[in-house]
Amino acid sequence: MGDVANSSVGHHAKNQQHGANRAGGFGCTLPELRSLMELRGAEALQKIQETYGDVSGLCKRLKTSPTEGLSDNVTDLEKRRQIYGQNFIPPKKPKTFLQLVWEALQDVTLIILEIAAIISLGLSFYAPPGEQSDACGNVSAGAEDEGEAEAGWIEGAAILLSVICVVLVTAFNDWSKEKQFRGLQSRIEQEQKFQVIRKGQVIQVPVAELVVGDIAQIKYGDLLPADGVLIQGNDLKIDESSLTGESDHVRKAVDKDPMLLSGTHVMEGSGRMVVTAVGVNSQTGIIFTLLGASGEEEEKKEKKAKKQDGAVAMEMQPLKSAEGGEMEEREKKKANGPKKEKSVLQGKLTKLAVQIGKAGLVMSAFTVVILVIYFVIHNFVIGGRTWLSNCTPVYVQYFVKFFIIGVTVLVVAVPEGLPLAVTISLAYSVKKMMKDNNLVRHLDACETMGNATAICSDKTGTLTTNRMTVVQSYVGDTHYREIPDPNNLNPKILDLLVHAISINSAYTTKVLPPEKEGALPRQVGNKTECALLGFVLDLKQDFQPVRDQIPEQKLYKVYTFNSVRKSMSTVICMPDGGFRLFSKGASEILLKKCTNILNNNGELRSFRPRDRDEMVKKIIEPMACDGLRTICIAYRDFSAGQEPEWDNENEIVGELTCIAVVGIEDPVRPEVPEAIRKCQRAGITVRMVTGDNINTARAIAAKCGIIQPGEDFLCLEGKEFNRRIRNEKGEIEQDRLDKVWPKLRVLARSSPTDKHTLVKGIIDSTIGEQRQVVAVTGDGTNDGPALKKADVGFAMGIAGTDVAKEASDIILTDDNFSSIVKAVMWGRNVYDSISKFLQFQLTVNVVAVIVAFTGACITQDSPLKAVQMLWVNLIMDTFASLALATEPPTESLLLRKPYGRDKPLISRTMMKNILGHAIYQLTVIFTLLFAGEVMFDIDSGRNAPLHSPPSEHYTIIFNTFVLMQLCNEINARKIHGERNVFEGIFSNPIFCSIVLGTFGIQIVIVQFGGKPFSCAPLTIEQWLWCLFIGIGELVWGQVIATIPTSQLKFLKEAGHGPGKDEITDEEMAEDEEEIDHAERELRRGQILWFRGLNRIQTQMEVVSTFKRSGSFQGAVRRRSSVLSQLHDVTNISTPTHVILSAANPTSAAGSES
Repeated sequence: MGDVANSSVGHHAKNQQHGANRAGGFGCTLPELRSLMELRGAEALQKIQETYGDVSGLCKRLKTSPTEGLSDNVTDLEKRRQIYGQNFIPPKKPKTFLQLVWEALQDVTLIILEIAAIISLGLSFYAPPGEQSDACGNVSAGAEDEGEAEAGWIEGAAILLSVICVVLVTAFNDWSKEKQFRGLQSRIEQEQKFQVIRKGQVIQVPVAELVVGDIAQIKYGDLLPADGVLIQGNDLKIDESSLTGESDHVRKAVDKDPMLLSGTHVMEGSGRMVVTAVGVNSQTGIIFTLLGASGEEEEKKEKKAKKQDGAVAMEMQPLKSAEGGEMEEREKKKANGPKKEKSVLQGKLTKLAVQIGKAGLVMSAFTVVILVIYFVIHNFVIGGRTWLSNCTPVYVQYFVKFFIIGVTVLVVAVPEGLPLAVTISLAYSVKKMMKDNNLVRHLDACETMGNATAICSDKTGTLTTNRMTVVQSYVGDTHYREIPDPNNLNPKILDLLVHAISINSAYTTKVLPPEKEGALPRQVGNKTECALLGFVLDLKQDFQPVRDQIPEQKLYKVYTFNSVRKSMSTVICMPDGGFRLFSKGASEILLKKCTNILNNNGELRSFRPRDRDEMVKKIIEPMACDGLRTICIAYRDFSAGQEPEWDNENEIVGELTCIAVVGIEDPVRPEVPEAIRKCQRAGITVRMVTGDNINTARAIAAKCGIIQPGEDFLCLEGKEFNRRIRNEKGEIEQDRLDKVWPKLRVLARSSPTDKHTLVKGIIDSTIGEQRQVVAVTGDGTNDGPALKKADVGFAMGIAGTDVAKEASDIILTDDNFSSIVKAVMWGRNVYDSISKFLQFQLTVNVVAVIVAFTGACITQDSPLKAVQMLWVNLIMDTFASLALATEPPTESLLLRKPYGRDKPLISRTMMKNILGHAIYQLTVIFTLLFAGEVMFDIDSGRNAPLHSPPSEHYTIIFNTFVLMQLCNEINARKIHGERNVFEGIFSNPIFCSIVLGTFGIQIVIVQFGGKPFSCAPLTIEQWLWCLFIGIGELVWGQVIATIPTSQLKFLKEAGHGPGKDEITDEEMAEDEEEIDHAERELRRGQILWFRGLNRIQTQMEVVSTFKRSGSFQGAVRRRSSVLSQLHDVTNISTPTHVILSAANPTSAAGSES
């Protein structure tokens, strides 16, 4: 695919004559359009002029109209799809179930078990030659008596069977996780729609349905879904860094650089483009196809493409400016930072699992050694026998039995259910959060949210309804507290006002009649502009006729709104040859540029600075104190003489005449004050960051409950905020910032940079004992950096731009602040679910390991057999993780403070529970082991020979053990020392069915398990005793709850997060080497595309690691969007603080060479 893209330009000139016939009646072939899209700037213009005359010539060849668009005829659209392809990039094939099974089999513990089982199987079929001689001692006595020698294979087979069970469960879990991930991905992709013109109507179509020849409308904040050529543009600036790596925005214009590429972001302005390449033929698609299927192909293709692209690339890419060089340096430094950081929870769990695993390994090795030594001493020293060659198989069988006991101790000790529990808990939460209007894009964001200590929220749309309405106005020297009667206004003023509002707003913004009767009119497009258009309708006027009279293509010049200007202006030609400029914007900014104002007769009177101050005091401040946003509407006429210098914007937008000032209200959402109260109760500080003026912001903050009278808080404007945190040189100082942010509640008139600075400052701050975990909400393109920097970024699903969604971790599908509170609840629930599981799991581990170990040392045989251990392991790990990880969250989760990053997973209360229950269980089991035969009046099962039949004695021990675990599973539902462990148990059907199901299977195993499970059937009386002892666990739980934790000073917490300087993942180092190697290649002037490739690969690798290990890296990104982050490889990481101390000096040194 890549090769077609790079074929030389000359080659197409020859083909052009055949083009018409070949492209099914269209005047352009696919290769021709592809090669066209590879050109930039002047070259592209030249090519368009040579080949097509101009852009409208291109449209003619593609059989489309620049104004009317395509005809929306189904056969025509289908034909275009066949010739030019669909706008869809096929995803990588998912792993098959068998591949996942193979991956699950790679688990070391399972491999050891498999080997042990196979040896055991092999030996059971091996009969020593001749009769058993007495020389081998009583080693095999009892085997023949029972005629059980043939059954020796059963244990090996049963172990293999249970291994198969574990593998299938793991593989199935991975498979369903992958399926969910793909479902989520396709859902996000289907939701993305784009505006196109068909049959002269602007309609929204799903991105996948765009075809070559479509006329697409583009505006500020869009992520372009296909390649195209600009037909008409207003002040259009594009961020092409995702493709070229250049961070400066590129200005696009029909006569300068009309080429628009897929995967790039519109940062300013608006326009229309004709789509020329879609799907795999677009620039994004070409990169994806270059990625290829397998790694080897990738390398081959890369090398090939590099050779070919070398030349093209050098032309393609503008020379680096000095600034660019600095950026590169910065990038280089960035690349040396940690690449894949685990989420907080992941780090703590990995560390804990490793510690437990080590302890288990030591115990199991110890068990085997003791068993072997005991056997050798007993037989060869005390018994005084010699080792006979024909007895070897018998002895080896013993050693294998010891080895299997050792391995089972290890299997039970290693909590392999942990990743499973995390996986299930997160996957379950994400599915349920969907119902709570949270679309989670990166799974670990869900858990990080539970630790959040601060939320920086936008005002518009999140805390408020984002249905703007004009409620007050100042027109013709009169302040109207409600909408004025149009008859009271001077007709000249009214006409100017209607024109100023209708023309000087995006034509895509409209107020449409309501869908249902009695509903509010539908607002489409920018909400502030909708409010102004609504004002026109309230004045019994209409904006549509004005727009029909002056259509968008007749607008002479448009200065679009951006965060620097804070105003928008449009120039139209007047009939007398002069020009008129309409401007609207924030009143405090625009009034400074006004020199005149219209009085009540519609005549100009001069407007001096002191008039302005009076107006601010009497009109604007009172409006702002009511929580209104004030917007000034003004105009200016230019006489017909000479044409003004339009690029000199400050001169043009000056000496204006003020027509009116309006106050726009955006009412607070009714559910927000309660949601904010919940946050504050849960120990989360809510801060409001808005572009509005300080009075409006303060009024809204008070209505929401962010600030309360009598509290010590700060409300600052962006300017004042910057003055306080910067030193004389204008640099930001962390200690100055630390004085500001703890009390800051409202930041008004803030720029996107201020938002980013605030978030970064709070995260980097070291003044509290805990590092702050910050969540940020954003909807605009300019919020991207802050969303990325935050620990959790929330983007608005309805009002949010594609750029914001791209940078976010969670998308709020209803744009509502109260959904964030639900996310906090789910996040805390994930954390608690995992703690519950740990509390349960560790009790089982401690007990099983000690029983197996001491049993083996004292009676030369573990009371719990290998297969029984594996069953215990299965219920304890797999089923318990399902049961405890799916507990639904309760409101009580919001009554405690956040845990913080350093809080250990296992609190002292949990430690008390683990040890307390372990003591009860060990006491019971050892009593049964050494006195069980007396209590139940049965034969002792201790010191049984090799292939003896299962004993009732050991079956009772096994049964009691499992029933105690089942009751303890109910105890584990509460981890903060609550008394009522049954509370809400029926709201979790999964939990109930697992406990009852496990109990049912246990009955079957004991009564009918026979030899494979080493079980002898029990009587009703024995069953009742086992059950009675099991239920004793619940009573004992109450006893433990009575003991105050504060008295038990000796208890230690466990499972702290990884230390500051620890590298939590060896892969990080390898990863770096890879990336650095690629970076070094790129320094040699190869194209930046390959930086892109390398980074997508890294991301793909991370995605695949996440799928393999069940550890959720922050890399689960939407595939189609990977491109938009190519230039910033650091977003693979979740913002946790893992500092690499000299993290791979070789690669760092290499990158500088």
